[in-house]
Amino acid sequence: MSRKLRLGAFLPGGGQHVAAWRHPDQPLDGAVSLAFHQELAALAERGLFDAYFLADTLSAEIGGREGGSAKAAGFEPLTLFAALSVTTKHIGFIATASTSYEEPYHVARRFASLDMISGGRAAWNVVTSHGDGPARNFGLAAQYGHDARYARAAEHLDVVKQLWDSWDDDAFLRDRATGVYFDPEKVRPIRHEGAFFRVEGPLNAPRPPQGHPVIVQAGQSETGRDFAAASAEVIFTTQQDLASAQAFYADVKGRAAALGRASDEILIMPGLAPFIGATKAEAQAKYDALNALILPEEGIGLLNALTGGTLDLAGYPLDGPLPQAPATEGMKSRQQLLRRIADETGFSIRELYAWVATARGHLTLIGTPVEIADLMEEWLTSRGADGFNILPPWLPGGLEDFVTLVIPELQRRGIFRREYEGRSLRENLGLKRPANRWSSVGSDPGLAAE
Repeated sequence: MSRKLRLGAFLPGGGQHVAAWRHPDQPLDGAVSLAFHQELAALAERGLFDAYFLADTLSAEIGGREGGSAKAAGFEPLTLFAALSVTTKHIGFIATASTSYEEPYHVARRFASLDMISGGRAAWNVVTSHGDGPARNFGLAAQYGHDARYARAAEHLDVVKQLWDSWDDDAFLRDRATGVYFDPEKVRPIRHEGAFFRVEGPLNAPRPPQGHPVIVQAGQSETGRDFAAASAEVIFTTQQDLASAQAFYADVKGRAAALGRASDEILIMPGLAPFIGATKAEAQAKYDALNALILPEEGIGLLNALTGGTLDLAGYPLDGPLPQAPATEGMKSRQQLLRRIADETGFSIRELYAWVATARGHLTLIGTPVEIADLMEEWLTSRGADGFNILPPWLPGGLEDFVTLVIPELQRRGIFRREYEGRSLRENLGLKRPANRWSSVGSDPGLAAE
């Protein structure tokens, strides 16, 4: 078949499951070990993953908000990925940066730098940063409202793209004989003045090798879907079944089409956390063993974090029902998902935090390599997904299981690559290189020539 799965590897060094740090095979210092992240990057590249994906927060997840010592501290993603790019050749790097608390000029320069250092393998996961914790770290009493965050994000992203385009691809001549370093006709200030930002430009970095680093987004709300349809190239989404995945897929791609974008300009990649065994019973045993390590305070802290920090469960029995959470300005879609799951299943507080402990609301799948591949193939062929972000529950074992057991099965079916297609992340994802908005240069689908 012509369509192939795209795969991201979501690899926080401390593990994805809330109790991963207690797993006997998980390094206790994994979150802050460069050597361990290098091991993970090499393993993911051996598995031919498109990209290594890292989320990020702008506050320390302590005091019961998230629960889990592995979440309290870790590397800043762009710094880490710059180091990992030196020891890898093909895998891309999706780094998270906030539009709410970071300035466009800083973001544009840092991602342009990562794209140059990595040879065209950078991507920006655009987030608006929910929660009051980050706000207080940046001089605010509370987070911006939901709609205001997205309005700021739209302008922020536009300014960043303008800055990436402030130099033509061939602006730097570096001609020793003539003494001309760059062509002044091929550089321009952007002189942006908007509701949130005033930026003169140009950027003090060349146009990135990919033109623009790949734009990734994860919004699920109505506002988030509109933002993704207008600007995202990869969408990290939360879906629990094929029907809801198909509905999301059709909705976002339909919104994009209404804005003049082609269907293949956006890749929909739901999260998938697999527990893999030679038999279903073996996979189930891995799941049960990891869930048995959950501390109740960690589970409660996780539910509070996923409901926008508004759910105080102190005094509620763990085996009783989940109380209603107050409305929040952050994590609206995730709060709605948890409420729906609790209502539909009748889960107690304890059962609900065990359910979200692995994947924070993304799909957890327990089965054999064939069963895992069956679901992935069905979602691909039925237009529920263009690929998946794989969330190994613990590391490195969960990733090793996927690379050694599931990848060969996907390749046997002809739905996953046997070698990388190109040098850049865009080439491997099948995404076009964007033209420079202010010049005719930049339409070349390959990397810009130095």
